[in-house]
Formats: sequence, structure tokens, C-alpha cells
Amino acid sequence: MTIAPKQARSVARLAAVQALYQMEVSSVGAEAVIREFAEHRFDRDAEDGETPLASADEAFFADLVRGVVEHQKAVDAAVARKLATGWRLDRLDATARAILRAGAYELIHRADVPTEVVIDEYVELAKSFFEGPEPGFVNGALDAVAQDARR
Repeated sequence: MTIAPKQARSVARLAAVQALYQMEVSSVGAEAVIREFAEHRFDRDAEDGETPLASADEAFFADLVRGVVEHQKAVDAAVARKLATGWRLDRLDATARAILRAGAYELIHRADVPTEVVIDEYVELAKSFFEGPEPGFVNGALDAVAQDARR
């Protein structure tokens, strides 16, 4: 089964958010999580043996996870500068933090991906995790990060 490159990157972004969340709550390292996803979560047959669960751009996924970890201090600072006065990144929900970190990393370090694509993809991810104001918050924060990162 072939999958469109755009969809494969969308799956990679979702997996990266899940991996970053997993790393934060379990203190597992990046390489262990990347290996786990490669071996057990990507493009594996469903229980019926007929339909793959997901095909991802695994290289893109690994770059997102490694990149956020490698550049976490700068990524966190870029996001934190855009939070409301008195708010700290560690006050945010862990899933929202993972979404913002992955999105900010992409905006800062993946100039090959258009700004609109990055923001739209992570806002859609936020919508899949949250029903409240979080998608709008993600949109505003990433748009502000993009203005700094991609002048």
C-alpha cells in the first residue's frame, strides 16, 4: 500500500507528538522511543492482517523527535516567549507541550516545510486531542514563533 508523502508526514507528526509525550511522562530516551515506534507502531498489519495501521515518513519522525530533544532549550525558549505573562511552559498540559515543541522545532529548523503547513498540521493535531481553546492557543503560539523564526 502506498501512501501520499503529505499523509506520511502527518502520521509522522502525530507519532512525534505521541513519542515526545511518552518521553516526558516515562523518562525514556529519544533513541529508545524512535526504535519502539519503528519496530512496533509504523506500517504494521492490523489484527485482521489486512490493513496497515499507519504509514509514516519514519525519517521525518526521527528528525522531529531527535531535533526537539537536541534543541529543546531553544525550542522551549521560543515557545515560552510567546506565552502570556505569568505563564510557564511547564504549566501547560503535557500533550499541548509536545505539540508546541514539535511545531516550534519544525518552524525553527525545517525551513523546507512551509509555515502554513506546519501551523495547520499542529492545529489539526491539537483538535484531535482537545475540544476546548487549546487549538486556538496552539495556532496563536506557533504563528508567533513563526514570525520570529521565519522573518
